Amino acid sequence: MEKKSKILIVDDAVDTVELLKKRLRFEGYDTAEAYDGEEGLKQVAEYNPDLIILDVMMPKLDGYEVCHRLKSDENTKYIPVLMLTARSEVEDKVKGLDMGADHYLAKPFDYKELSARVRSLVATKAAREKLVEEEKSKALEQMMEEVEHEIRNPLTCIGGFVRRVNEKLPEGDPNKKYMEMIINEVARLENMIKGLVELKTIAISCTELTNINDVIMEALKLFEEDFKDKGIKVKTELLDNAPLISIDKEQMKMGLASLVKNSIEAMEEKPKILKMTTHISDGRMEIQVSDTGKGIPKDKIKKIFDPFFTSKMCGPGLGLTYTLKIIREHKGAIYAESEPGKGTTFTIRLPLKRD
Repeated sequence: MEKKSKILIVDDAVDTVELLKKRLRFEGYDTAEAYDGEEGLKQVAEYNPDLIILDVMMPKLDGYEVCHRLKSDENTKYIPVLMLTARSEVEDKVKGLDMGADHYLAKPFDYKELSARVRSLVATKAAREKLVEEEKSKALEQMMEEVEHEIRNPLTCIGGFVRRVNEKLPEGDPNKKYMEMIINEVARLENMIKGLVELKTIAISCTELTNINDVIMEALKLFEEDFKDKGIKVKTELLDNAPLISIDKEQMKMGLASLVKNSIEAMEEKPKILKMTTHISDGRMEIQVSDTGKGIPKDKIKKIFDPFFTSKMCGPGLGLTYTLKIIREHKGAIYAESEPGKGTTFTIRLPLKRD
């Protein structure tokens, strides 16, 4: 199922909330609601909306203060805000816009106009996020170039000399343990650089019509020992007679394997359940990888595909970045949903082969 844009409605007028909720859901949006300013701010943190429809006159905190706090916070400043109010004076509109509101409508409003504003603001936010992702991709490419040319050769030299010195140290020499620590750290950095170079050179080179269920089972087979050693139960719900899709089989297997590895590392306490499913939704093949691990906080979920991102919930590395690039090379999309303490679900959507 296509991920829906999320709209938070903050208004103390129940009739207005019900009207907007009913019509926006009919248009295909996901909605949540709050009935005062304080509840609205709490919902923003929990719901992470793509747009906020915000009334001005509310108890506890009015819409101006809510808007001011949202636009002053680095985590929420780019969420578009559409303000609604019974006040139609120019001064009130100016005040709302000065607080950072992206648009302002006076009550009673024409729903067709509100709907058009909603579409415009949601599209603008999506376009901005796409631009940010493109800039990130360019920055990553530049970083990989610099790492490859400026760091790999000196690191190889350091590793070579340290290994040579270590070999000449007699057994029992107290310096030997320090040399081994250096060797291990150099090897870790060399593996990271190798990963960066591989990430840079990803290209879909050998596509063929493939049953994605077979690729999933091959990816799971790579971790049979891990499942056994860590007591992880694996469940699969795979589509019967799945249509063949055009993919680079080996790269897709490694991309899925990175997701499985991430799930294994996230599951430290029972129950340990890994579930993989396939089905068709809106003309696309949808693959889901779910776990019962530690989960990822909402303020971190958007960063997990960044290279070397780390948190208490997941360690640093390139695995998820690698998977993201593979899925994009296949003209697909991937996103994650998570709840701390309950687990994470990754959803991949790939185009079906057209006749």
